[in-house]
Amino acid sequence: MTCHNCSTKCKRFGKDRHGLQRYRCRQCTRTYLEPHDRPLDEMRLPVEKALLCLQMLLEGMSVRSTERITGVHRDTILSLLVLAGERCERLMAEKLRGLKCDRLELDEIWTFCRKKQKRLRAGDGEECGDQFVFVAIDPVTKLIPAFAVGKRNWSTAVPFVQQVRERTTGAPQITTDGFRPYIRAIDDAFGADVDYAVLVKTFGTSDDGAGTYHPSRIVGIFHQVMFGDPEPRFISTSMVERQNLTMRMQMRRFTRLTNGFSKKLANLKAALALHFAWYNFVRVHSTLRVTPAMEAGITDHVWTLGELLA
Repeated sequence: MTCHNCSTKCKRFGKDRHGLQRYRCRQCTRTYLEPHDRPLDEMRLPVEKALLCLQMLLEGMSVRSTERITGVHRDTILSLLVLAGERCERLMAEKLRGLKCDRLELDEIWTFCRKKQKRLRAGDGEECGDQFVFVAIDPVTKLIPAFAVGKRNWSTAVPFVQQVRERTTGAPQITTDGFRPYIRAIDDAFGADVDYAVLVKTFGTSDDGAGTYHPSRIVGIFHQVMFGDPEPRFISTSMVERQNLTMRMQMRRFTRLTNGFSKKLANLKAALALHFAWYNFVRVHSTLRVTPAMEAGITDHVWTLGELLA
């Protein structure tokens, strides 16, 4: 080891708390660490502890519960979440290309950031209030090829559908709910030759009376063909709606009637990127007996959580 300051040879000077060799310059007394990899960039958290924190978040535990069990400060956990989310987003952008999907189901799931929509005040930014997660799923391989976060409007739907188009090949049969911007967005991205149908569910009023928290009862379901000639038996959004349940079960910030909701939009996006990468590459699907990425032919083995961060 040579001193960067005075170019003299350094001598050994013990080890740091992580077991890395330290060196000290004989002339200027500066100390250095031996060259080593930084898998978590500038974070000093041990990799084993970082993976434990992420695993707990992926299994539905809150940030503060993870803090109490692991002893890692909540701010460090959130910084780790953002770092992992960025890496997972880059990973999916690289790996999820040229996907052959025969069918696709698109849907949105509601959440909120910082405060609910009715609590907004003048001056609150776009990050506050209602946020919707747009999700696409291949009901055959159970793969999630794309997702997006934003308001439930045209500005979020169009880039989301365009991302789905960029990551898939061919002309899959597509089913969505009755959200109107999908029609123009799918037409622009896939063209009118795609087989596309809209599935609309009609809900009645709850019979439990006022003051109860209970979903409304479905009183009617009908579909409408928008483009092409979709197979009627495959016009469904059941798989993507089941994926919505998986999201609410696996991410604490999506659990209703708790204080674990997202306070920052960046943390919400990072949590989603981590969840979908873990779902596609790491989590073995109970029906497939393999991961969705293996079923889709993207990889030949079950990934570890460490591989997502590599």
